[in-house]
Amino acid sequence: MPLVDRLHFAAVREWKRHPLRAATRTAIGKLRQELRQAEYDAVLDLQGSIRSAVIGRLSGCARRIGEASPREWPAHWFFTERIVTHGAHVIEQDVELARNVAGDSLEFSVPLLPVDPEAESWCDAWLAAHFQPAQARSLALITPGAGWGAKRWPPERYAVVAAALRARGLSVLVNAAPGEERLAAPIVAGGAAISVSATLPQLIALTRRVALCIGGDTGPLHLASALGRPVVGIYGPTDPRRNGPFGAPARVLRNPESRRDHTRREAPEAGLLTIAPEAVLHAADELLSEEKDR
Repeated sequence: MPLVDRLHFAAVREWKRHPLRAATRTAIGKLRQELRQAEYDAVLDLQGSIRSAVIGRLSGCARRIGEASPREWPAHWFFTERIVTHGAHVIEQDVELARNVAGDSLEFSVPLLPVDPEAESWCDAWLAAHFQPAQARSLALITPGAGWGAKRWPPERYAVVAAALRARGLSVLVNAAPGEERLAAPIVAGGAAISVSATLPQLIALTRRVALCIGGDTGPLHLASALGRPVVGIYGPTDPRRNGPFGAPARVLRNPESRRDHTRREAPEAGLLTIAPEAVLHAADELLSEEKDR
């Protein structure tokens, strides 16, 4: 079964760049009409941002549930039900919010992500085309991208890690999402890793097969964690207590001097740059050893 029955797309970044364009007003009006026609019973705002709260308001829904102290504080004015959460991690907070939709007593459980037969077939064919069968049994996935530059560990350091993992007998893949090819290029340049560009269902299929995933605070790392794969998280301006890997074997590296900051800066955060490839490899070795023991 799908996890989501319907998707509504909002090109908010494009709208922000061109707020006065007629096309922007038309697109916002179309989204408003689409949301209102769906006649939702409740809006559950898990992002806690001003833009997500505004989109919830566009729906016309009478019940709009969000945190009493959201990540972007003004968002709380758009909620009709403001919930005080107590969990430290964002997933714990989201579960607390979700309980209020129907008053159910919910507990966190590892999600069973859908299996897409077409994506599974693609994955098997892709691996067979790039690796010998023995090589495909020990895969490491590196995901160098992130939502903004301050969270991105330098690609040149990932290249050092990739070469060391390859020397340890692992086959190394680099997830290159659209627009992230420049981040993958230095990692694959030495021949220790192979770049792969996949759709979300394909990435799920591929991640199910990896022995280890390494990356920053980014979607593919959290996907690997949701699939129960061991992960090494390299953190800088975001707090792993709130946004770290959850529910799977993990090692998180973060300089204690790093401060929580969601400003979309382009340069890597200073504390992030103090994390050396050797520390990442040590964490990877620990996880691989634990997995082997299990």
